[in-house]
Amino acid sequence: MDPSYRTSLYFGSCTRCSEAVYGAGRGCRAMGRLFHDTCFTCSVCSKKLSGQPFYTVSGGIYCENDFLYSGVHPAPEVCNSCGYLIMDNMVLQARGRSYHPSCFRCVVCSQSLEGQPFSVDSDRRVYCVSDYHRLRAPCCAACRTPILPNEGSTESIKVVSLDRSYHVECFSGDVNLI
Repeated sequence: MDPSYRTSLYFGSCTRCSEAVYGAGRGCRAMGRLFHDTCFTCSVCSKKLSGQPFYTVSGGIYCENDFLYSGVHPAPEVCNSCGYLIMDNMVLQARGRSYHPSCFRCVVCSQSLEGQPFSVDSDRRVYCVSDYHRLRAPCCAACRTPILPNEGSTESIKVVSLDRSYHVECFSGDVNLI
């Protein structure tokens, strides 16, 4: 060991080689872990990645070139909303399609739907639950108003009789059959 290391600051152990990391500028933090600058390298070409863009897939660390073109992992997915490649580790999958989390939005109000309940119409357009119900809800055959979920609910309850929909409170068993 170089004697000058003894007087340098100790930062911890390198995740890759388990050796001590001493001295400012000799190590880096990535993904919440500590590495020597010489140990933080691309899994394919061994290029140093400290201060460079990098990508992680299934525990491997890749430089941008190898991530995009080496074929060691599936090609980046294309966002169904904006059409751009999804380059970060966050891919939102919904209804068999891929999205950037920030692109997964209601087609009516543009509210972000990441982690939120949503509905999809027959054309595979994505809606927040309230807009979906407001636009696509059946109308009650008795009072002619939309059958919407009660406050705080995401589901509506309707009675269907003779191919007509009713609010529960609007349905009467003696419906005229004409």
